[in-house]
Amino acid sequence: MSLDAPWLKECPEFVELEIGESIASRTETLCTHISHRSPPISRHVAATFRELGPPDLCHIIKSPTRVGTTKDSASYHYVSGIDASSSASIAIYLNELLRSLDLPQGWFTANAGWKVKSGTYCCYNAFSRVDVRVQVRIPGGVDSYAIDLRGERHELTSSLWLETYLSAHLRSILYADDPNYKLYGYRKYDPIPKPEDEERFLAACEELFEKGWQLGSDPEIQVATPISNHLTSAILKYFGDSGRMSRAANLFEKIAENQRKTYGEGHASEVDALTAKAYIGMHEETLAIRTLNRALTVSPQSWQLLHVQVDFLRAKGKMEWAVQLARQAVECSPSEFVTWAKLTDCLIDIEDYESALLTLNSCPMFTYNERDLHRMPTPIKNHFPIKKWVIESNLIDDDSPRENEADITLLRLPAPSLRGTFARAYELLTRLNNAIGWDDLLKIRSKVFVMEEEYRQHKTDGSNATDTDMSTKSQVIKQPAIPTIKISSDSDHEREQFKKGGLDLHMEKVDTTSNDKSEEQEQEEQNEDKSQEDKSTAKAPVNGDTNDDDTSRGLSFSDKKLCERWLDNLMLVLYEDLRVLTIYKAERSHFKSQQMQYRKTGTEWEIIGDLCLRMHNKEESKEAYQKCLDLKFSAKSFMKLLEIYAAEGNTQKSFAAATRLIAYNSRWYNESVYPNFVSSQLFKIVKLEGVQKLIFMTMSLGNDLPIQTQLSRYWDYVKNFKVEGEAF
Repeated sequence: MSLDAPWLKECPEFVELEIGESIASRTETLCTHISHRSPPISRHVAATFRELGPPDLCHIIKSPTRVGTTKDSASYHYVSGIDASSSASIAIYLNELLRSLDLPQGWFTANAGWKVKSGTYCCYNAFSRVDVRVQVRIPGGVDSYAIDLRGERHELTSSLWLETYLSAHLRSILYADDPNYKLYGYRKYDPIPKPEDEERFLAACEELFEKGWQLGSDPEIQVATPISNHLTSAILKYFGDSGRMSRAANLFEKIAENQRKTYGEGHASEVDALTAKAYIGMHEETLAIRTLNRALTVSPQSWQLLHVQVDFLRAKGKMEWAVQLARQAVECSPSEFVTWAKLTDCLIDIEDYESALLTLNSCPMFTYNERDLHRMPTPIKNHFPIKKWVIESNLIDDDSPRENEADITLLRLPAPSLRGTFARAYELLTRLNNAIGWDDLLKIRSKVFVMEEEYRQHKTDGSNATDTDMSTKSQVIKQPAIPTIKISSDSDHEREQFKKGGLDLHMEKVDTTSNDKSEEQEQEEQNEDKSQEDKSTAKAPVNGDTNDDDTSRGLSFSDKKLCERWLDNLMLVLYEDLRVLTIYKAERSHFKSQQMQYRKTGTEWEIIGDLCLRMHNKEESKEAYQKCLDLKFSAKSFMKLLEIYAAEGNTQKSFAAATRLIAYNSRWYNESVYPNFVSSQLFKIVKLEGVQKLIFMTMSLGNDLPIQTQLSRYWDYVKNFKVEGEAF
């Protein structure tokens, strides 16, 4: 194996130890472990890839022109946005790579005697669960085939090519900036570079719409449906972020009409939920209401239709009406997390915090499935070239190793690792805490949930009594002490603890286990209480009919619920976030009072910014992110600031942050204009200020700067695709 093979121009590469090991690893991950005696493969066999699949893989083999001088060399990289509608369109990309060897000029240079021998492009078909591969040989031609779950080859049909084309586009749209889908050596291109390509994309979506449920759905959705899946999510994201929901509305209207003719009003009414959502996005509220009215007449038990109404009412400030519809949605689909989460949001809106906490406790939680990626063999060498203009622009600063260090307490915060339904539930819990404060949250928690002290007292005093006996005796349960956050400068001990970073939030930890009860018995009691609670919580607030005496003393033991273990864990996660935030604020105030500079590394400021943002302290998070950028370049901090500035309508700062991020994207081979995070935020500014103002700001940067060319691509997209704001 020679390491002297030339690199591809401006292309990342991972050099293999053994030729073809990356493709073999992909095949091994795709195929299930099925014995030779197993029956023929069926649709019920589960593949390792659960949803949209891994990114496309491009494999290149380089060969010396002189036979016998050295061995062949192989490398690979990831790519998205390539047209995968046929072998010819994929072969175009491979041929470009085959001609892009970075050969030195001259007759007697060491690497002049190399050529590209062959290239293989792998693209996963998420509909049929096969891996489509196109192999280009020089000389030889083009060969295309599909690998199924058994590792067997199959010929490609037109329907398989259509599914492969749409699968590749959905990955490009949904995973454009997904942090859980982040890879090194990942080239990204525009999946839909021209308006005529958008017509092909819409036609493919219409044809495969009924198969969309096969792709899976967002982590918050338990079961994918024809209108809640990755296909519909991609359509809404693609047209929603660019402010062109009219195209989505036209597509959903056409699909609904076809289903109305084929299956009747029942199927079409489900699609009307998407149509109404698109109408609201394009500010056609009258059409949206008419569509919802017609659909609800046919399907009054559709929680998707009810949720569209809930969002509309919340936007109009009709919170009480929204709560009623959210309760109805829970009754229609009590097994879905999103219905309970929506009801929790609405209850917080009307300041019914006890019911909100009980409703959050009733949310069914689902296991989070990681993104579809496959483990690759360790390469013997990597190559990540940087474009010349990126280096000369000085828009990406070199990081100091000192600024990448951080305190272990900040690095070990558990909240950033939450995913799926647990991340969404934590977001609701932090919103509840932001509304009432930590102390009141604990009061409500001890009022509606059984605490450890109450449980032990109940076991001691009423071990032989039934719950009915407990309620007739009207036993008054002593409430546990309410935890408090105390920071005092009067005590020498506390001052010493402050210097050591030992300020603590004292919260009594809940443990529902007991020496007298087995784990199985406890789980059975929790399940029984959970089933009763699910029925009662959705109908009426817990504190809606309580008298003043109950309110002052708290609910009796028999009226309280068991707190789910996952919610207990989230309370501890919240406690840890608040503890660290309290220490940070106390330290900052101390240094400010002493007129001393408060020092943190760049990474620490970034973590503090994330922490403040989780706690809904936007101004403090902005300050922390800015201090991070004063010390080092951080793409994450720029992205957070760009989102905040775009929401505030701050054109100048949004433009400056976007410029730095565009250079960063180009450095890491992201050549896509849309969809990506930068364009979705810039389009918010275009909607407010118009594209002409941003064009003039681009011209003011100077003449013949490469960054101007990159920015102009975004403004050209706005004009070509008629993004809202392109006319002024």
